[in-house]
Amino acid sequence: MKRFLLTISLLFFVFGAQAQDWRKLHYLSEEEMNTPVVRGASFIETDPPTGEPRFVAEFEPMQGVMIRYPLGIPTSLVAQLADNCHVYCIVSSSYQNSAQNTFQSAGVNMSNVTFVNAPTDSYWIRDYGPWYIFEDREPAIVDNVYNRPRPNDDNVSGVFANFWNIPMYGMDLEHTGGNMMEDGRGHGVSDELVLQENNFPESVVRDKMRDYLGIDPYHITIDPQGDYIAHVDCWGKYLAPDKILIARLPQSNPQYDEYESVANYFATTNCCWGYPYKVYRVDEPGGYTVAPYTNSLILNNSVYVPLGDISTYNDNAIAVYQEAMPGYEIIGVDYYDWMNTDALHCRTRGVMDFNMLFVDHRDVIHGEQEWQESMPVVSKFIAYSGEALKQDSLLVYYSIDGGEYQVAHMTPTGNPDEYVGYITGYQENSEIDYYVFGADESGHRYQQPVFGELDPHHFTMKEYDPSGSLVVTPDTLFIDDYSGASVILMNETENSITINSIEEDVPDGEMSLLGIEPEQALPYSLNSSDELAVNIYLNIWVKGYVERTVTVHSSEGDLHFYVYVNEDLITSVSEITNDKVSLYPNPVKNILNINIMADNVDIFDLTGRKLMTMENTNTVDVSNLIPGVYFVKINNDIVRKIVVSGL
Repeated sequence: MKRFLLTISLLFFVFGAQAQDWRKLHYLSEEEMNTPVVRGASFIETDPPTGEPRFVAEFEPMQGVMIRYPLGIPTSLVAQLADNCHVYCIVSSSYQNSAQNTFQSAGVNMSNVTFVNAPTDSYWIRDYGPWYIFEDREPAIVDNVYNRPRPNDDNVSGVFANFWNIPMYGMDLEHTGGNMMEDGRGHGVSDELVLQENNFPESVVRDKMRDYLGIDPYHITIDPQGDYIAHVDCWGKYLAPDKILIARLPQSNPQYDEYESVANYFATTNCCWGYPYKVYRVDEPGGYTVAPYTNSLILNNSVYVPLGDISTYNDNAIAVYQEAMPGYEIIGVDYYDWMNTDALHCRTRGVMDFNMLFVDHRDVIHGEQEWQESMPVVSKFIAYSGEALKQDSLLVYYSIDGGEYQVAHMTPTGNPDEYVGYITGYQENSEIDYYVFGADESGHRYQQPVFGELDPHHFTMKEYDPSGSLVVTPDTLFIDDYSGASVILMNETENSITINSIEEDVPDGEMSLLGIEPEQALPYSLNSSDELAVNIYLNIWVKGYVERTVTVHSSEGDLHFYVYVNEDLITSVSEITNDKVSLYPNPVKNILNINIMADNVDIFDLTGRKLMTMENTNTVDVSNLIPGVYFVKINNDIVRKIVVSGL
C-alpha cells in the first residue's frame, strides 16, 4: 500500500498543477479512489469447460472487433476497422444516436456496424471484454473478476454471452485483458500482477488458467515497465506462435535491465513449436515521450500501430512489424490521446471467427533432421464451421534449396482430424522450407505459418548415415512422379554379402508392372559400407490398387518387399517378412480377413501410432477407421499395408 501511495503522489507531483483526468492514466478516477473497492459483485463462478478449451490468439482469423462509445480511438480508425471486418460497438441506449451520427459523419460503413446496448464505465474494452474460446468445436466465453471497481464494465462478458447465445464460464481470478496474451496453441503470457492481485497460491492460478482457457505453459514474467499499469501489452506482444515483440529502452534508462531480462527469457524459452521464440525488438525513447508501439491491434491481415511523438521511432516501429510479419499491411495510427500505458490495444478487442478453419501442425520440423528418404508432415485441420474439409485442398507446400515450391497432398492418418503429407526429393544437406495449407467447404482457408512462403517453416536434412546389416531403406518410400523409385540395399557388416538375383512375383496371365534395373550386373558382392540401388519403374497407365512382390536373393538370406501402386500413382515400398500371409479384401471398407489365425494383430497409422490391437483372430473390423492408408502388423513380425475405403 505504501508503494501505491507513493506512486500516486509522484504522479500528482508531476501533473499536479494541471486538472488531471485520472482515467487518462488507465487507472482509477478520483471518485473511484475514494470509494471502497468492490470488485466482481455480480461475478458467478462456474465449473470449467468439460470440453477441451482453446484460447484463440489475436493473430488468428477475426469476424469483428469490439469498441465502446464514447470512443477512446479516432473516428477515422473506426472507418478503417469497418472496412476490415464487422465492428461491434457497445453503447448505452442514450448514446446510440450520437454514436451513429458520429460514425456516419466519419464515413464509416454502417452495414458493418452493430450496436450492442449496455452501460459501461470506461472505454478499455480490452481489459474487461469477453475472453473468447473454443470448447472443443463450439464458441464460448470465459469471464473473470475485472481488476477495477467498475461494475458496468465487469458485466460486459455476460452481455456478449447473451448477444451471441453462447456459454459463459466464470473463472474466479482477478485478471485483466491487457495483462494477457496467448498464442492459440496453449501458451500464454502475463506479468506478475496476476499473482499479486489474487489470494491464491501460484499453482492454483496456473491450474485455473489451464482448466478454463487451456493455457499450459503459462509464462509469468516480471513487469519490466515498472509503472502503475503492469500490463503485458504495454511492453510485449505475440505476433505469431513463435514470434514475440518486446520493447527496448536506451541503456541509460533505469528499466533497461528489466526489459533485457524479459527479452532474454523468451529468446531462451521454447515456443509451442519446439524451438526458442524469435524475439523482435522495437525501440522506445523512454521517459514521458509517447511511443506505445507494442500496444497495437492485429486484425486479420492488418496491424494497426499507435504512433508516438518522434517520427524516426515511428518509422523504426513500422519497419520492425514489416520484418516480423511479411505480407501484412502495417498501418500507423496517429492520435493525440495515446499514452505509453494506454493506447490502441487497450481500447479494442477482436472477436474470433466462430467458423474459422484452424490448421494445427504442432510437430513442426525444424533444425537438423536425421536422414530419411521422405519426411512426414502431420497436421490437424479443425473446421469450426462444421462443414467438410476439401480433401483435395489439404496440402504441404515445400521448397528444396531455394527452388520452386512443390505440392504434396495430405491423406488421413486414422486419427481424428489428422492428415499427413510427405516431403520428398531432397538430397543430403538440403535446406527445406515448407508450410501447410487447408480449405473447407464453407470457403474458409488458412495456412501455417500464416506468412506462407514469405516466412515458412525450415529444416535441414543431415547427411545419410546408414546403420544395421543388410536392410531395405527406407521402410516406406513415397514418390509423386512417374520416373520410378529406388530401394537401397546396404551392407554394414564386416563381411561381403552377395546379391544373387532380384525377381518380381507376377501372377499368371498378368503383365509385369515393374522394370527392375540394378546399377550393377548380378550377382554382385556388397562389401562393408557398400550399397546397391534397385530402380523400380512404374507403367503410368496403371490404375486402381495393385500390389507386386519383389524378392532379393542374397547370401544372407532372402529379402521380400512389395511395391504398392494406388490410383494416384504413388509408389510405396515396404519390407515383407513372410510372403505366405495375405489380407483381403484390399482396399477394405468393413471387415478385413487374414488367411491365418493370428496370435495378435496391430494396426498403425502412417506416422507409426498404434490405433487398434486384437488377439487370436483372423478378422478385423476397420469400419471405424477414417478412409486412408494403414499398416497391419501380424504376430509382431509380419507387416502389410491396407487401404480403408469410404466407398
